[in-house]
Amino acid sequence: MPPRCRVGTRRSPLAIVQTEEVVSRLRARFPGTAFIVAPMTTTGDRRKDASLSSLGRGAFAKDIESALLEGDIDLAVHSAKDLPHSLPAGLALAGTVPRQDPRDALIDRWGLPLSDLPPGARIGTGSPRRAALLKSLRPDVEIAPIRGNVGTRIDKVGSPGYDGVALAAAGLARLGRLGEAHDIFPPETFVPDAGQGALAVEARSDDHGVLDMLRAVEHRPSSAALEAERAFLHRLGGGCKVPVAAYAKPVHDRELRMWGMAAAPDGSVIFRQDATGLIARPAELGHALAEALRQEAGEMLQS
Repeated sequence: MPPRCRVGTRRSPLAIVQTEEVVSRLRARFPGTAFIVAPMTTTGDRRKDASLSSLGRGAFAKDIESALLEGDIDLAVHSAKDLPHSLPAGLALAGTVPRQDPRDALIDRWGLPLSDLPPGARIGTGSPRRAALLKSLRPDVEIAPIRGNVGTRIDKVGSPGYDGVALAAAGLARLGRLGEAHDIFPPETFVPDAGQGALAVEARSDDHGVLDMLRAVEHRPSSAALEAERAFLHRLGGGCKVPVAAYAKPVHDRELRMWGMAAAPDGSVIFRQDATGLIARPAELGHALAEALRQEAGEMLQS
């Protein structure tokens, strides 16, 4: 095993906590290797005024991936949902540690669930998927764009323009703040973003020493679910302009259950599909679910 391993990550408090989830397992398994965390600022972090949809999937990962390819770091820890469905040549996903809570949560100024919020409540989110699903459940709420770290977004609740915020339950849990949520949505209907709650660990595809270390701490059920969700996105392709989502869950040692959805941006129309497949062949399940959703959603996914 290498005597030293440099681990790239974003600088946000949540990213540092997530990286420690991986590094603590590696340190326990490989005490002879020094794991050095190297926080980095990404394009997505620098362009604070740009919407997430305009930045595109990968804005929080590309700079870290470049450092990995150039040899400045030896592995990278990402929020899995930040990665595009295709990786740069020369890089590989080497698995993941156990997935955290995949659900979405609401924090609001009244301490109420979504169903009980006053008419016209303004909910902050930068996610087109969350916006569409919130509007499908409460067409009267207003969506207010928001960016920033978890703490920054929570701090805006009750400030002018924001009655509440919708965000990932996993981020709250990792920061010890899940108890602040006033509503948590079931992932089978309020379908999470592909990879939500999971950590993707990336390395150079020819760095066999690092790859072997990462495989030794891999949580295979979480990796299989992530592979299915990424395969779903890959089959739908990068040109999809409407919110799509997929969530896979191991139901026992041999099977994955998977849910997918595509929505009109205003939540007025939502198409849903679900399927079950072998945990040993997760990509097949992701591809099959994407094709079933494409058949149902038709022109929506062509636009």
